[in-house]
Amino acid sequence: MSRNNRSWSERDLAVVWHPCSQMKDHEWLPMVPISHGEGPWLYDFDGRRYLDAISSWWVNLFGHAQLRIAGRIAAQARRLEHVLLAGATHQPIIELSERLVKLTPPGLDRVFYADIGSAAVEVALKMSHHYWRNMGRAGKRRFVTLANDYHGETLGALGIGDIALYKQAYGSLFHEALIAPSPDAWQAQPGESAAAFARRQFAGMEAILARHHEDLAAVIVEPLVQCASGMRMYHPVYLSLLRAACERYEVHLIVDEIAVGFGRTGTLFACEQAGITPDFMCLSKGLTGGFLPLAAVLLREPIYQAFYADYRQIERAFLHSHSYTGNPLACVAALATLDLIEEQDIIHANRERARWMAAAAEPLREHPHVGEVRQCGMILAIEMVQTRPRTPYPWQERRGLQVFRYGLEHECWLRPLGNVVYWMPPYVVTEEQIALLGKVTAQAIDHATRD
Repeated sequence: MSRNNRSWSERDLAVVWHPCSQMKDHEWLPMVPISHGEGPWLYDFDGRRYLDAISSWWVNLFGHAQLRIAGRIAAQARRLEHVLLAGATHQPIIELSERLVKLTPPGLDRVFYADIGSAAVEVALKMSHHYWRNMGRAGKRRFVTLANDYHGETLGALGIGDIALYKQAYGSLFHEALIAPSPDAWQAQPGESAAAFARRQFAGMEAILARHHEDLAAVIVEPLVQCASGMRMYHPVYLSLLRAACERYEVHLIVDEIAVGFGRTGTLFACEQAGITPDFMCLSKGLTGGFLPLAAVLLREPIYQAFYADYRQIERAFLHSHSYTGNPLACVAALATLDLIEEQDIIHANRERARWMAAAAEPLREHPHVGEVRQCGMILAIEMVQTRPRTPYPWQERRGLQVFRYGLEHECWLRPLGNVVYWMPPYVVTEEQIALLGKVTAQAIDHATRD
């Protein structure tokens, strides 16, 4: 039986419906069947390799097929593969919970588990609403988010996001959130600092809180980087202002650290750069180093206590569950990942990698079709524009797709967000590999913007 790319692609297209894809594209855009991975590289069945510049949708921290994490999973599978978490517990989840409480900002003392990031967001939304109900304030049931925020694609998470492309077909299925202006520094006036712009934009959030706080359960934000909308970045002062305002107006603060947690932004968690503790913190993606789905919601003890009651008050209980909640295999993958973060002093090491990334992207700052190069730790984004500084290309021209295809031909897996090319590589990438990424990205942008 043939095992080349073409044969696997044909078999795939006969039975698989892929996410975030218009499947008709694959009549002319070849699927890339992946045979195996090693470190930052992915390999196809024809023997070609690709530098995984986006960590396979932001989940991979320490490279593909990382032996330490794989070994922990294999050993755990021989002991206990799964047990329900209702009425039972196990060693990996206890140890993981203790470590997450220790690593996250002070005051986040309880952990509730789910299996994917969207589910973690659902948990935080439901828990916030239910908390206020238990406290005798059932009218606090609405949510606020930022313009261009993204929090997942299950119905609750989708409803409080603000990317029309993903939600426009489903508007009748959910309650819309209130939308506050984004502090995205790309929108700042010439000469205006990111901090000054964040302060100016916060006035919109302040106005919403002042007007609607009696009806609001929580504000939910992606801290520092609005990832799915094009790696939009903003100054930490916004989070400081938001934390103070949420306390002032008695509204919960939920931070969605699903994409930016575990060292992506230069600190272990993005909200640390503002020196704040939220009421809820949602984690997933890099939590298991890219091996298995697992999500966690960290929350404050007073919220937990609001649900703690005699069984005769069953309506106070948080009756939310997933069959694979707290799966032991995923928990040991997370423990191994946290071990690697600690042992390799990854925050310090990533600062050097971030400098390599900045240097590799520096030549693109003067490119006639690059409006901005922005960076937050190990996340770097390059905004392609028709004319500088901010005239976009029509989305129908699919310039980002041209970058993707060029990258595949030159050993780099780039998957732009529209016209935004970004790098979010695994933490094992070398200076030489980042230099390759810079070279190929520059060539790809030249190719994609050639009229």
